[in-house]
Amino acid sequence: MSKHDSSLSKDQYNLLKSFKKQITQPHSPAVVAAPVEKTVEQEALEELELFRKQMQGVQKIESGNTVQLDKPRKKKPDAQVLAKRAAATGPMETDAMALSDTQAMLNPVGSQANLSYRIATLQHKVFEDLKAGNLRWFEAVDLHGCTVEEARQAVLQIIQIAKDENQNVIKIVHGKGPEAILKTYVNGWLRQHRDVLAFVSAPEKQGGTGAVLVLLKRAEKNPKFKQ
Repeated sequence: MSKHDSSLSKDQYNLLKSFKKQITQPHSPAVVAAPVEKTVEQEALEELELFRKQMQGVQKIESGNTVQLDKPRKKKPDAQVLAKRAAATGPMETDAMALSDTQAMLNPVGSQANLSYRIATLQHKVFEDLKAGNLRWFEAVDLHGCTVEEARQAVLQIIQIAKDENQNVIKIVHGKGPEAILKTYVNGWLRQHRDVLAFVSAPEKQGGTGAVLVLLKRAEKNPKFKQ
């Protein structure tokens, strides 16, 4: 067909020519690119970038919002319950030690008197530390409201508890009172006990003349603390 064919306009002729070209020279099929192999470093970087995108907006939990769980501590016997229970239950394997009341009756002490006792072989510095309240006491027993017999058994029990735990300093709160009855008995009992090395009235901030700090022998052969 000639471009000079009078039956076709110029535009129609150009359009027909274009169609003919598309038929005789079809487009080559698209070439599929081969996958590019990535290095280990590139993959690691991409994973890191993906992790960073996923963590956007995440905030660090402050330590103040966390709960600290303390290990449960062994509950020590309540001092007042210990004293009240003493008469009914008896001493806790206290070697059946008998504490006489004779010395107490022969040597009454005043309500404001400072108690002081030490065995001859005790080092002076240790005694002064006890007197100053520098030795930390393990357990205390309050004898307020107790009868004389209840107080006696409570003193024996608190000493035994300290021995069982391999502790050597306790506090006994005897009170003062107008006649200082329990104070007088505690003063007499502690002087007889073979495990007592020394005792003194407590410093003012730890009870003053209403309490005594007691230094005990350590239970060196206690099987619970054998190395």
